[in-house]
Amino acid sequence: MSNQLIKKAFVCGWPIEHSRSPIIHSYWLKKYGLDGTYEKIAVAPDHLQAFLNDMNTSGFVGGNFTIPHKENIRFSLFRIDVAAKAIGAVNTVWLENENLIGGNTDWLGFSANMDQWANGWDNPERLKKPAIILGAGGAARGILYALQQRGFEKIILVNRTKSNADKIANEFLGDVSAASLEEISDLPLDISILVNTTSLGMSGKNELPKNLIAYLNQIAKDAIVNDIVYIPLQTELLKVCAKANLKTVDGLGMLLHQAVPGFERWFGMKPEVTQELRDLVLEDIRKTV
Repeated sequence: MSNQLIKKAFVCGWPIEHSRSPIIHSYWLKKYGLDGTYEKIAVAPDHLQAFLNDMNTSGFVGGNFTIPHKENIRFSLFRIDVAAKAIGAVNTVWLENENLIGGNTDWLGFSANMDQWANGWDNPERLKKPAIILGAGGAARGILYALQQRGFEKIILVNRTKSNADKIANEFLGDVSAASLEEISDLPLDISILVNTTSLGMSGKNELPKNLIAYLNQIAKDAIVNDIVYIPLQTELLKVCAKANLKTVDGLGMLLHQAVPGFERWFGMKPEVTQELRDLVLEDIRKTV
């Protein structure tokens, strides 16, 4: 088959060596017998615009953008979708009539991960209870958007610096409030879900605050706790929650599921997130961590 018929996609960042997206997309290309490629491309911030300008002649049908490009790239695209506008970040681009269109699939990845591992997490009764998000960065915005799309009525953003959480809360409609991490002991205990989007407990460098541990040990036993971090797979926060007999969901599934919409746009087939794919990525993590 000629190279002109082989669809090419990419993941772009600075640095980019750590990305596991090629493992995911290469697995799907092979599994479904598609003629396509997916590669890592390192692009420095000051070269991003030139890279985008060359998209029409590069042979790429689209790609993913990761740190540090996810926020800045949206200003250079012909159009971005509703989710990307609300979240303020783009992680997936594709060409439409030679125009670059951008979207955000991280929020879809989060929701699909919860659907897979926490069936009923968004049932009507749970939607009425407060949902808590730890953090006030770009990832927190994506989770907030996802929770609102599923119908959660009350969302509380908890961050070390309350003013940063206030800023996001004020940008979103609905019952969204902010609290400092120091105030977490004052928050409701009968919550539906708690999602960590910070580096707390990630590598031992950011130990879990004692008041957070105390809070996790007191929340309702039917609460679900998700950590979007997947290295390590079982973070300190998830270990504390598992010990408290709470339902926990790790962050690897979010990485896998967020890749589905992009693959479908570029290669014309909606792929399936399987245990085999999860094991493949886990094996790579174990080799490199």
